[in-house]
Amino acid sequence: MTDNKTQVDFIVDGMTCASCVGRVERTLKKFPEVVSANVNLASGRANVELSGSACDLGPYLDALNAAGYPARQAIDHKAESRRRAQAQAEEMRTLKRSFVVAAVLTLPVFLLEMGSHLIPGVAHWVHTSIGQQNSWILQFLLTSGVMFGPGRRFFRLGVPALLRLSPDMNSLVAMGTTAAWSYSTVVLFLPGVIPEGSANVYFEAAAVIVTLILMGRYLETRARGRTGEAIARLVGLQPDTARVETPEGIRELPLGEIAVGTRVQVLPGERIALDGQVLTGQSYVDESMLSGEPIPVHKQAGDTVTGGTINTTGAFTFEVRRVGDDTVLARIIQMVDAAQGSKLPIQSVVDRVTLWFVPAVMLVAAITFIAWMWLVPDGSLSMALINAVSVLIVACPCAMGLATPVSIMVATGRSAEMGILFRNGQALQALSDTRIVAFDKTGTLTEGTPALTDILLLSGEGGDDATLLSLVAALEIRSEHPIATAIVAAAQQRALVLPEVTEFEAVPGHGLRGVVGGQQIQIGAQRLLTPEMPGYGEALLQGERLAKEGKTPVYVLMEGGIAALLAVADRPRETSAGALAALKKAGCTTVMITGDSATTAAAIAATLGIDRIFAERLPETKVQALHELRAQGDTLAYVGDGINDAPALAEADVGIAMGSGTDVAIESADLVLMSGDLTGVVDAVAIARATMRNIHQNLFWAFIYNIALIPLATGAFYPAFGVLLSPVFAAGAMAMSSVFVIGNALRLRRFQGASRLV
Repeated sequence: MTDNKTQVDFIVDGMTCASCVGRVERTLKKFPEVVSANVNLASGRANVELSGSACDLGPYLDALNAAGYPARQAIDHKAESRRRAQAQAEEMRTLKRSFVVAAVLTLPVFLLEMGSHLIPGVAHWVHTSIGQQNSWILQFLLTSGVMFGPGRRFFRLGVPALLRLSPDMNSLVAMGTTAAWSYSTVVLFLPGVIPEGSANVYFEAAAVIVTLILMGRYLETRARGRTGEAIARLVGLQPDTARVETPEGIRELPLGEIAVGTRVQVLPGERIALDGQVLTGQSYVDESMLSGEPIPVHKQAGDTVTGGTINTTGAFTFEVRRVGDDTVLARIIQMVDAAQGSKLPIQSVVDRVTLWFVPAVMLVAAITFIAWMWLVPDGSLSMALINAVSVLIVACPCAMGLATPVSIMVATGRSAEMGILFRNGQALQALSDTRIVAFDKTGTLTEGTPALTDILLLSGEGGDDATLLSLVAALEIRSEHPIATAIVAAAQQRALVLPEVTEFEAVPGHGLRGVVGGQQIQIGAQRLLTPEMPGYGEALLQGERLAKEGKTPVYVLMEGGIAALLAVADRPRETSAGALAALKKAGCTTVMITGDSATTAAAIAATLGIDRIFAERLPETKVQALHELRAQGDTLAYVGDGINDAPALAEADVGIAMGSGTDVAIESADLVLMSGDLTGVVDAVAIARATMRNIHQNLFWAFIYNIALIPLATGAFYPAFGVLLSPVFAAGAMAMSSVFVIGNALRLRRFQGASRLV
């Protein structure tokens, strides 16, 4: 959300196909304050961006309800997840019951009509034992039971949509089955109305269509429920209550009643309810839900704990620091939820096509009917009707509408389980195309915990090592930079007393300055030095020597002269070299952008096998480096963890933040690696590519299915090959197309990580 825009999520009911998505979006976009509206068929959600603040959402809900899609605002993730699970379970039970009833009623109809054509002797048995007229009456009664019993859902939803001139899948099914049933009923009770040679009944077509589509809906609903399991599992990680210390003693309180500052007790085996800081006691906590690492982490007084993680051995008390939507788990759920509800650029093209798809199908069905009636020499009313019904049934655009969103839901859910959080679906598509991956150095490629390795005195102004270190540490203690932390830690290990500092100033990209112990001191990189300074040549030689060893030189200026040189080394992460090698194997160019000197950067790059280096870069010039890289025309990802990485993370096509980094970096990124492990970058690229392959497979199937079967359903191949598509087979193919798409998307749940990167 920006300063002048508001994001609102709606839960939208009643959407059954891709054309519904287009109508919901079009309804919302009629409001002038709606900047954008993205609707996800698989999740049943609409994400709306409004200009200004959202005060009264009533008009939007009323408009959606009038359009035939009841909606409500999505607020409580936990309650909504439970409600959605309950609704899906109820829908599955209803569909299963409807399918079983429809199948029981349809089977005799199918055997009576189709058995006569498939099994020798059945036709004779029907004529002699039941009689054709009685057989047709029995089929009429059973089919009517199917149509207006289990099948009435198609009329309840499809007819109002048709009357609003916004037909959907239900409208096509209602029209197709009504046409077959009505024609057969007229043949049965008013045979004289039908032209000679056309008096055939098609009750079995209407009954089987309803039964097969109900079966497809049931299988689709059951499969679709599995796509949201990741959110349900995340929501289930947080307990409903916590053991709170109160003046009256220990009480179990709902999380909604717990405020920041409350003291909470945690026993062995319990889930930690909220984010906080340990006050007393110690234990080992399983944080695999955050980091993916199975080894429990030791916690003692002063350490932070995260809601949703599991206390394994000891007991401890912690003070609550975050509640509600501010907790880490809540933010994870929000990110996964937003990613699952987002829309890829490729989906927008599909939606524009499918918005007009149903009206186009109805037009094709009408043309088919007319062509068979008037243009085919041996055409008949019954043949014209059956082919038109086949067109209506076979062309439902359900598979097209589900092709992209179900893959996104499954992929983002699976990646969340792996500690990879996509903040939006667009990052999936962009990351799959990424060919350049740029990295910050400190805290990203390296562990981010450097240590002081060398103190070189270049003049007598700083005194001995201890005196110089105390002066420098007095300045550095005011900085949060990892190098400053290393210098201060070294001073603390020696138990040095730090003098007072006045006139302190931090100069971004250049270092620190101030008056320490009555002396003017400046600390920073080589860019502080000028050739006229005494000892300039010696300082450069020593700095270059240290840099070649992979150390970062820090220059100390006292009263304008070069007093000393300190060196700090930060070890590469154990996984950095392997992750970079895997990315290069996948066709990605690896780049390091750092504020270190060119020599230090080259030494680290050689160790890790990095392709290209941008050294001595200030925060603002990191963005310039990205511009230079983007000039190659390739999609670019940037990986960082610090506040100074935020501009670069926002500038890159895909910003990837280490979860161990700062909140500013995480908020600027499109993707968050909760483990802080660079293997997550490889896994993220791998799952992004696997997801886009999966989406392309789904779209290919969905479109080819319609391209191939609609001409067959019209009877276009009949003159040359004598082939027609029965409405029964059309219904089966239509039902299975959606099930196929969802089943293909569910394969992403088995994604195992970097081993799949190709």
